[in-house]
Amino acid sequence: MLGGPQLQQPLSRILSWINVKFGWLYLAVFIINFVFLLWLAFSRYGNIKLGKPNDHPRYGNFKWGSMVFATGIDASIMMLSITDPLEFIQEPPFGLKPYSDSAYIASSALSQFNWGPMAWMMFAPAAILIGYVTYRKNKPTQKLSDNFSFLQGNAKSKKITRIIIDFLVVIGIIGGLGSSIGMEVPRTSRVFSAVTNIPDTTWLQFGIFSLLFILLGLTVYKGLNGGIDRLSTANIYLAIVFLGLILIVSPSMTIISDWGKSLGVLVQKFIPMSTNVHPSPTQQDTIFYWGWWLTFMPLMGTFIAKISRGRTIRQILLGMLSFGVPGCFLFHAILGGYAMWLQKAGVINLVSILNHKTQADVIVAMISTLPMHKVMLVFYAASCFIFLAATISGAAYVLSSFTSTPLYGKEPSRFNRMSWVFIFLIFAFSLVLVGGFQVIQTMSVMAGLPLTIVCLLVLYSIFRLVRHDRELVFTSNELKDTGRRQKYTVERQFAVRGQLILSFKNYNKLSKQ
Repeated sequence: MLGGPQLQQPLSRILSWINVKFGWLYLAVFIINFVFLLWLAFSRYGNIKLGKPNDHPRYGNFKWGSMVFATGIDASIMMLSITDPLEFIQEPPFGLKPYSDSAYIASSALSQFNWGPMAWMMFAPAAILIGYVTYRKNKPTQKLSDNFSFLQGNAKSKKITRIIIDFLVVIGIIGGLGSSIGMEVPRTSRVFSAVTNIPDTTWLQFGIFSLLFILLGLTVYKGLNGGIDRLSTANIYLAIVFLGLILIVSPSMTIISDWGKSLGVLVQKFIPMSTNVHPSPTQQDTIFYWGWWLTFMPLMGTFIAKISRGRTIRQILLGMLSFGVPGCFLFHAILGGYAMWLQKAGVINLVSILNHKTQADVIVAMISTLPMHKVMLVFYAASCFIFLAATISGAAYVLSSFTSTPLYGKEPSRFNRMSWVFIFLIFAFSLVLVGGFQVIQTMSVMAGLPLTIVCLLVLYSIFRLVRHDRELVFTSNELKDTGRRQKYTVERQFAVRGQLILSFKNYNKLSKQ
């Protein structure tokens, strides 16, 4: 906050340095995570339920998916699905000619890749680990380090390691979420200014921060049930209406056709985009996203675990892909597709606006081409605002859990949650004062870098847990000694190191006899 715009150039140099020196690390971690979780989902371990055998999901599929989607993507997709392709067509991937037909399609494909399956699977490791330890091992956990069994104990080295992990998680969440807020409030302010003709100044942005604080206070007061869940569901419906209105008034067939072509390129170039270690503007953008998604990994993992008791590992992983990926692609298809059509058809030069003004000005210019553009701007601003509120509410809930005394199943205090809301908003306001999208990118990449190691530790912990599942394991000799083998049914038709795994139902019978 004190450094102001003078920090832009130093932070830009830091971003370039991390991209050159550690870009390969981000790419490697995301590939390992994606491959491991796909194997987990479709292996026999995918049947493991996070909870007891008779536990059922608390939330229906749509409400669960709405909460995951709204909390996971925040309002950033409402802007970046528009501006990213406009940046890429100027320096398109795969060596294509700028502004060519192929460049438009490839730029849309790359934009969707950054919000696609690999991105959404980064939320899953912490969710699986925390859900497994909490609901299957029945061990209360508040911090991410509580879930690493190999780090538990009173040894000094283990204590220090746990403290470092939790510190990195908190810093990562603040950096990632603060970047999101710092990116979205100026855009909301610009849209509000376009509707009301109030000058877009720092004071207007401060007023939006204040209004956001009040809305978050009401959400935090309600808590997870009746607060965050209703906010998320309402936001999904509002976003669907907004996208539907744009699709109706736009050249929908052209947009849908181009989107289909971009999906084909996405599938064809998925591996090259996943392994692109050569520094370039498009590669730097992917590194920014990978760092950003990493900062949300502990946050989203804790939140998803909280609402996923009674679901199997396979249901969680495939559910995240089923709601998250198509949802993001829908935004790119309609918002990004309409922006690309406007640019390609020569209706308005959005690229020039992007290069000479701000991303927020691009949004206003694009929506101003729609019928009833004032109403559409209000729809857009409202949707962004609620998206943002849902994300911050979820983040405050998680971080307040991390920083509370033992809760023993209770929710964190409202004061603790509101304290984190205040910290998020102050940090985000500082980024707004510094200004510049590269500042946002740098903060996300810096915050995500140490979390690459944390992610690998989470994956290792999941592997250790599931390969020894379940908790009740008898050898064949122990079964024979009970004299009651015929009363017990084998739950799975496979063996783990020569041992048969029995159902909890029969375990309960045995323990009572």
